[in-house]
Amino acid sequence: MRDSERRTTQALDLRCYVITSGVSQETIDAAAAAAAAGSGLIQVRPKPRERVLSTREVLEFTLAVARAVHTANPATRVVVDDRADVAYAAELAEPGLVHGVHLGQDDLPIRAARALLGPEAIIGLTTGTLALVEQANEVADVIDYIGAGPFRLTPTKDSGRPPLGEEGYPPLVAVSKVPMVAIGDIGVADVAALAATGVDGVAVVRAVMEAGDPGAVTREILAAFDSARG
Repeated sequence: MRDSERRTTQALDLRCYVITSGVSQETIDAAAAAAAAGSGLIQVRPKPRERVLSTREVLEFTLAVARAVHTANPATRVVVDDRADVAYAAELAEPGLVHGVHLGQDDLPIRAARALLGPEAIIGLTTGTLALVEQANEVADVIDYIGAGPFRLTPTKDSGRPPLGEEGYPPLVAVSKVPMVAIGDIGVADVAALAATGVDGVAVVRAVMEAGDPGAVTREILAAFDSARG
């Protein structure tokens, strides 16, 4: 795909980026509640601890989440973790429900994912060090945002990278050519300080997915982020 065929970077609402946890109806309901409350982007991460899902199961669960999210708030975008093939299959099965993929450093190369998914898909990339952000800049023409973390160590994912803390984000924000989302055991109480670092949003897992009222927590995150930004 020539650069001239690439659409401009999408205007994504990254302020409260929710990542799912678990593979259950409760997971689907929590994602829908977050969408209804204003989450702009939801990542489906269907990785239960009990067993590895088949590709068909990953596809079916991703579509189930996407349907619920679309019903709750058609403006909320949905991406799937790691699996560009699942994002592609989802678009074939039910066009317009799954909008792209979030890729890690060991997943399908970014330019290959863009060629597979086309110019309109949302593609995010995991980073967390200055070197990784600089590498992401080399593919800034084909990605929409980067995740950077961990903010602090988290039990949901071991990246092997040292925690950034609040002070670790401004240098990365200053270098990045694309929007950045902070991630890594972030709670509502952390949002204002992180917003002040210049990141474009925060990615949360347990804070929303394990909340008694996922919608209420989503609204608190959005309010805290907006208040910090004035």
